[in-house]
Amino acid sequence: MRFEGKTVIVTGASAGMGYRIALDFANEGATVIAVARRKERLEELAKEAENLTGKILPYAGDVTTKEMAEGMIDYAVEQGGKLDILVNNAGIMDEFKPLTEMTDELWDKVMSVNLDGPVKAMRKALEVMLEQETGGNIVNIASIGGICGARAGAAYTASKHAMVGISKNTAFMYANNGIRCNVICPGGIETEIMSTQSDLSQFGLGRAMAGLDTSIPAGKTEDISSIVLLIASDEGKFINGSTIVVDGGVSCN
Repeated sequence: MRFEGKTVIVTGASAGMGYRIALDFANEGATVIAVARRKERLEELAKEAENLTGKILPYAGDVTTKEMAEGMIDYAVEQGGKLDILVNNAGIMDEFKPLTEMTDELWDKVMSVNLDGPVKAMRKALEVMLEQETGGNIVNIASIGGICGARAGAAYTASKHAMVGISKNTAFMYANNGIRCNVICPGGIETEIMSTQSDLSQFGLGRAMAGLDTSIPAGKTEDISSIVLLIASDEGKFINGSTIVVDGGVSCN
């Protein structure tokens, strides 16, 4: 059990990659604080984990607020006695809007979820980890949109590039404190996120898909979860400040 006795926070845990990441941590003995807005989905997740070695504790709320970011970390310490791992997984897309179709409202919404929320959580988590003096792990989920500018809309792309940058800066700044920070950039993964896109930009989508090798199948949520657990474990103790692309080779073409 790689994570027995560890306390883990996973945001965006009500569906998709976050749901699987939370289950896999609990399966390996962790106490997992599962964070998302949909309380009923978190309760389903906790029930599914009842027979696992670890446990899942739902924590419902909006990850974009400072109160929520600090509250979930305080709750983790209250329940587990410490905070070992923070996984910033919550994120939204931007309907493939290029700058000429981007509204201020959409820009602010995407940035608040994909960047501002994780940064608020990281600040609080770092305070706790530094005070504990036992190190810690931060794993941020970005996207292949964070390593190129072609496969998403403007706001999403900007938010994920920023997540890569803040992860590398954090890794460097706190390496001597035993705190690691890495970022994973998934490609297409089978989740429900695309079903939330109701006003797709046909121009933006067309440009994003141009030249894309669609013969490469989408990945599974476990393809991302397995990497998260690896780099958060002692097996990944020398992985720090890395940008790990998990896309089946899509970004190579």
